[in-house]
Amino acid sequence: MHALKAVAYAATFQSIVMTAMPANAQQVPEGYPAEYSDVVAAAMKEGQVSVYSPTDSEQAEGLIKGFEKAFPGIAVTLNDVASGAVYNRVVSEAAAGQVGSDVVWSNGLDLQLELVEEGYAERYRSAEAANIPAWAQYKDAAYATTVEPIVFMYNNKIFKEAPPKNHKDLADLLDSKSTELQAKVATFDPEKSASAYTVMENDVINDNGFWPLIEAFGKAKGKVYSSSGQLREKVLSGEHPFAFNVNGAYAKGWAKSNPTLTVLYPEDYTIAASRAAFISKNAPHPNAAKLFLDYMLSKAGQKAVAEAGLPSVRSDVSADNFDSVNKEAGGKLVPIKLDAALLEGLQATKRGEFFRNWKKALNQ
Repeated sequence: MHALKAVAYAATFQSIVMTAMPANAQQVPEGYPAEYSDVVAAAMKEGQVSVYSPTDSEQAEGLIKGFEKAFPGIAVTLNDVASGAVYNRVVSEAAAGQVGSDVVWSNGLDLQLELVEEGYAERYRSAEAANIPAWAQYKDAAYATTVEPIVFMYNNKIFKEAPPKNHKDLADLLDSKSTELQAKVATFDPEKSASAYTVMENDVINDNGFWPLIEAFGKAKGKVYSSSGQLREKVLSGEHPFAFNVNGAYAKGWAKSNPTLTVLYPEDYTIAASRAAFISKNAPHPNAAKLFLDYMLSKAGQKAVAEAGLPSVRSDVSADNFDSVNKEAGGKLVPIKLDAALLEGLQATKRGEFFRNWKKALNQ
């Protein structure tokens, strides 16, 4: 468990100064409804907010410190819960009548929407909803907070082939040079990584050449991993000098500190994953949860997250944002929408079909 605490300062939430005044008279951020002052006052009395998330503490630190400075007296606890475990923990705590989360923030997009559908999320139209793209919102409950491109990455000191420009090029390379590239290429394991499965489901939607690519990957005896850290070390060491379907938000940071790593945006399309957040049903600190969710989606909160390496879902943030990532992707960015298609991927028949095709393509 990670718990980040910041020193309380008198500070601003966007351009609004929180001054000492009666609780009911508290000012609210520009554009927010006047009654929002009641939410602020109630949140101050609650004094804390608990967040369940697989997001690294380093990537959430700026967001949390910014919130605690904007709302002195409300402490944020970040609980490190793996993306694959978020769903089960939320459900089991609710069943026991012991809800521990106020906000759930995860990259397991399909499972986040499933929790909304099953009634584990509070319906709340964020005060920032008008500033968030329509594709990034689901039933006034879940909101996408980041834009994380899915890219190619390779070790430029060891990978000597001409880097593939798109997914078809990669499939052709793996097929034509399967002997030379035996066990040299890696990706994530969709059976162990919820986010990898979601990304690959969207590959299937956007690319009729996805299964031929996986067949070529299997022919070259490609390797799969369940964590970003593992994949990074394998590419850095040269054991697997090329990887695909890598989270570009991480990969760009790795490349900055390791010049042997090169990041490529596929020219045909670049899937953009995200992290969705919602307020838990029966949250122990419901008003603080509203405040935190709104701050996450505000310009200030989005800037803090973007500066920590997770590009903003907004286009008006002065840091890496949707528009800048789309430009890097040559205008071919395809964000994963928060819609019913994500839920379809959770159906037993759909998952079963995907993994039968996956094992067949890999000759397993």
